[in-house]
Amino acid sequence: MHSFLDKKHRLFVVAFLISIFSFSQSEDAYIALLAPQELMTKVNAIVRYDNQKVEINAIDDMVVHTKRIVTIYNKYGDKHANSLEFYSDNSSVKSIEAKIYDGLGEEIKKVRKKDFTDNSAVSGGTLYSDSRVMYYDYTPISYPYTIEYISEVKHNTTAFLPQWRPINGYSLAIQHAEYKIENNSGIPLKIKKENIENNNVVEVSEHHFTITNLPGVHYESYSPSLVTFTPNVKPALTKFNMNGVEGVNTNWQDFGKWVYGELLTGTDVLPQTAIDDVKALTEGVDDKIERAKLVYKYMQDKTRYISVQIGIGGWKPMLADDVNKLGYGDCKGLTNYTKALLEAVDVPSYYTLVFGGRNILDIDDEFSSAQGNHAILCVPNNDENIFLECTSQTSPFGFSAGFTDDRVVLLVKPEGGEIVRTKIYEADDSVQKTNANIVMDAAGGFTADVNIETTGFQYSLHDGIENRTARDQHKHYKSYWDNINNITIDNIDIVNDKDRIVLSENVKLSATNYASKSGGRLIFQPNMFNPVTTIPSRYTDRKLEFKVERSFKDTDEFIIQLPEGLKVEAMTDSKEIKTKFGTYSFKLEALEGNQLKYTRTYILLKGNYSKEDYKAFRSFRRQIVRHDKSKVVLIKA
Repeated sequence: MHSFLDKKHRLFVVAFLISIFSFSQSEDAYIALLAPQELMTKVNAIVRYDNQKVEINAIDDMVVHTKRIVTIYNKYGDKHANSLEFYSDNSSVKSIEAKIYDGLGEEIKKVRKKDFTDNSAVSGGTLYSDSRVMYYDYTPISYPYTIEYISEVKHNTTAFLPQWRPINGYSLAIQHAEYKIENNSGIPLKIKKENIENNNVVEVSEHHFTITNLPGVHYESYSPSLVTFTPNVKPALTKFNMNGVEGVNTNWQDFGKWVYGELLTGTDVLPQTAIDDVKALTEGVDDKIERAKLVYKYMQDKTRYISVQIGIGGWKPMLADDVNKLGYGDCKGLTNYTKALLEAVDVPSYYTLVFGGRNILDIDDEFSSAQGNHAILCVPNNDENIFLECTSQTSPFGFSAGFTDDRVVLLVKPEGGEIVRTKIYEADDSVQKTNANIVMDAAGGFTADVNIETTGFQYSLHDGIENRTARDQHKHYKSYWDNINNITIDNIDIVNDKDRIVLSENVKLSATNYASKSGGRLIFQPNMFNPVTTIPSRYTDRKLEFKVERSFKDTDEFIIQLPEGLKVEAMTDSKEIKTKFGTYSFKLEALEGNQLKYTRTYILLKGNYSKEDYKAFRSFRRQIVRHDKSKVVLIKA
């Protein structure tokens, strides 16, 4: 910004010209100064002009034209340059170029196709993929600057039509954005429009949309995902081509039937040796779920995850025979392999498409199309569906919390697709239970034996600690209990019970000067091992609704042996809070032998809440923080 402001005489010239001439949109869009003032409040970037045109010429011929001009005001806006295109063996980048302009709209760099970096679009953990990306990574000299990006990409696949999501980040304003589909294929095109109202969207025609002068959305604590409240247009052809294989997509049943018939059929053949192995392993086991557990462990011990982005659009799994022989596969291959192994011991299961990730994202049950970024396996058990994560060598059988829990997925059955929801982990399923025996000394230090047991989503947050080095484990617990100064970790013993799906952490520790001295008194907080210390941000005028994605329950019980010769002078006995968001309670009581018993329960409930509720939610959390700081005062007996 400094170098931009240094050019005062040039700014004067620009201002003078503005007073005389009216600029066309194309000229204005390159000059940072001429962005609408109402869009510039607290934004990192402004999309000055964005035009995306999708030409569908045939079932195997689609061309996407993009022209985008973005003014970027700081380092947080750099990511919105979006100067990149993905392509593969079934697409080609016909043209790609960019131009960089300074704050006054003067061109400072021209980027041709040969200047773009062309790399594999996947990580080093991928064995093979034909997915590639061309990108230009500009390092700015100063801010603001404006980047113009123009590209044309031809696709032979029509299974993945570009969606229109003009707002792809927070603090990003839109001056003008446009999206148009020209369908010349003769194949019916279906469209789903979301969050169009109240977002300055104009529907020019059935497949043509514009946005003008839409202010940026600013992040607020516990904001729901941007896609749930910003404009989105989803297109899909009812018949499509995926890398040379034609498919039908009138509804989820048709799409699922196509996936089963064209992508899965014929990929599940196993060698006789593998069939013999799992039959011998499960011989005499009548319960199908117990057989499934044995086969799942067999698969985990035999294979490892490596991404393999080959096959039809990266959607067709490796042959089960190849996974068995090579000992590796990606989510598709390992899921398909596990399915084949289960079939060999008469346990039915269904290949399942899902959006995997810590944040919960649903397959759109109202709009069939090629969706999902991950594959898991569903084992039906009477009225319950058990979902298996086949890419993990350590995940317990049927455990999905933290990555594929509580979301809409597509089961792929021979007769077609079926929409279901994965397991929801309620508060009583996601429990952290912390027990501690504490011995305090007269100098304010203590020694403690602490046990933490976790289940459900909370298990997923702690799982894996047992596999770290001793040094990393010590660092972890010092960070976990960063409210305790001068802490020493004396011993760690972790037991991961995968049958019960309970992680038990047993830690012996000590600390000096935990209690503070005031005259002849010792003052300390009895909630040593699980205090809530942060309060959600305060907003005088919150704009967005808020969401708590997962429920959980914390229970704590600490037995505190007080120092000999000291007794309690003052303490808060108890407190209980009940709200729509959850509950909180704690209690302090004296026991025989100069001991205190501290018990605490905190339950947070998942849900979608209105912005008007946020003040009460924040108050609930603020009260928890305050009560978790409750103190005990000791004096000489």
